[in-house]
Amino acid sequence: MPETAEAKRTAFEREALPHLDTVYRVALRFTGEPARAQDLVQDTMLKAFRSWHRYQPGTNVRAWLLTILRNTFINEYRKEKQRGPTVDISTAETFSLFDTVQDQDPEGKFFNQIVDEEVLRAIDALPDEFRETLTLSDVEGMTYQEIAEITGAPVGTVKSRLFRARRALQRKLYDYAVEMGYIKRRDDQ
Repeated sequence: MPETAEAKRTAFEREALPHLDTVYRVALRFTGEPARAQDLVQDTMLKAFRSWHRYQPGTNVRAWLLTILRNTFINEYRKEKQRGPTVDISTAETFSLFDTVQDQDPEGKFFNQIVDEEVLRAIDALPDEFRETLTLSDVEGMTYQEIAEITGAPVGTVKSRLFRARRALQRKLYDYAVEMGYIKRRDDQ
């Protein structure tokens, strides 16, 4: 029995839209740019809506959406990466020192931004398959099985990629963690 347009829209809004923040966070990790992440999310949600009749109610809609996101990213956005860099207008705006001073705790805010930015840069520097697996696992809290379904890789490969991604991050962030006083330098370093 064909679904009415209104019923389709209602079901999509109820099932898929609650995962919009997750889709955006993963898109941002994939693209590294807010504007491109928004475009990727828009393309993903449009494809998901158009393909809603293929979604099996009761299954993992978040994994289904992230699979569409991943495939869209691979098919469209990696090609654009070869065309050269784009400029994000929001980063081209002038810097206002006065706005920074107005914060109640500018040093704390600056410290939090540095920590976040350093970790995010280290994640972004990982090879694609490691960054993708780490983002889905450690940032989005997905299970090995969910990640395997989204990436099309066996669970063992997901575990291996995650292990290697975490090791690579540890190596990249070790000096930074020592410098910031989070850990003490090991004697064998």
